[in-house]
Amino acid sequence: MRAVITVIGKDMVGILAKVSAVCADHGINVLEVTQSILQDMFAMIMMVDIEKSDVPFTAFADELTRLGESMHLSVHTMHEDIFNSMHTI
Repeated sequence: MRAVITVIGKDMVGILAKVSAVCADHGINVLEVTQSILQDMFAMIMMVDIEKSDVPFTAFADELTRLGESMHLSVHTMHEDIFNSMHTI
């Protein structure tokens, strides 16, 4: 199973490193990353493999949300099943 992580906020050093570190701490593999700096704003989308995660998905998502709050960023984590449901009629 996969999940999508989005990060938006004021650009600063270490955003990618800190989000990746949370993933690594829980055995979550980063599959793809795209990021942009738009003037002084940072925007990133990560696709991650959560199959071997050592924590429940909700705990992982909550930890990333807390990380975002501590860094004054918007971090949203969405399970692949949500995307699949949204595109099924």
